[in-house]
Amino acid sequence: MNKLYGTGVALVTPFNTDGSVDFEGLKNLINHTITGGVEYLVSLGTTGETATLTKEEKSAIWKFTKETVNGRVGLVAGIGGNNTQEIVESLNHFESEGFDAILSVSPYYNKPTQEGIYQHYKAISAASPLPIILYNVPGRTGSMVSADTVLRLANDFKNIVAVKEASGNFDQFNKIAKEKPEGFLLISGDDPITLPMIALGAVGVISVVGNAVPRIFSNMVRLCLAGKFTEAQPLHYKLIEFTNLCFVEGNPAGVKAALKTLGVCGDTVRLPLVPVSANTQAQLNKELPQLT
Repeated sequence: MNKLYGTGVALVTPFNTDGSVDFEGLKNLINHTITGGVEYLVSLGTTGETATLTKEEKSAIWKFTKETVNGRVGLVAGIGGNNTQEIVESLNHFESEGFDAILSVSPYYNKPTQEGIYQHYKAISAASPLPIILYNVPGRTGSMVSADTVLRLANDFKNIVAVKEASGNFDQFNKIAKEKPEGFLLISGDDPITLPMIALGAVGVISVVGNAVPRIFSNMVRLCLAGKFTEAQPLHYKLIEFTNLCFVEGNPAGVKAALKTLGVCGDTVRLPLVPVSANTQAQLNKELPQLT
């Protein structure tokens, strides 16, 4: 799973002003991030507004993304949700060639017990044609995948190879890093704390702001992975305000606003999301020249 080391980018889904998928914008975005030096891309993670996409749109986006990437970097598909059987069926029909792993978010809204979460991922493990990255993001799902459950899954299923951790809980990170089986990967799912997470053993990040500023972000991550934290710190500090602005009015509206300024793609989002305010857009425009 060396392809999961470094900076992964959870790609946004560009839309035309009429709300349809903007494939030209997606092509621009893929090339922008790859040129920026990232190690892999995540197609249709939650940042891709997957809750608003039809099955047909998802299939078309995966196919287009795979063809556009064309093996230049690693590629992960986001396949998750709160209906276990539906995910299993999606995996059974997923055309996995050209992809390296599956990122699957923990079930949201249902608030399953830890045993329910374990059984959910057990079913996904049995159905998946590719290695699986767990995704713990309690701020969005309403429930926590405990460190004990992560470790239990990591030990019980060889194709569960990593966890994207976005809980912000360093007790959780420490326990996973200390007790995980050899080869199981801890990945940051939270841009602002990527540096300290790598310091305690994470192998990189699946980033949102990397959509807009892939070069500075991936440079910072590579320095951290090389143990050059003193050199990485100035880049980390330069990114803080921009990262905050990308999330202040929700994800991915903030990073799409930045991408519009950069000329990569538009800032259209699908309801219930709305574009950022003029004030946030102005602040993003002020920060961007320092990072590109």
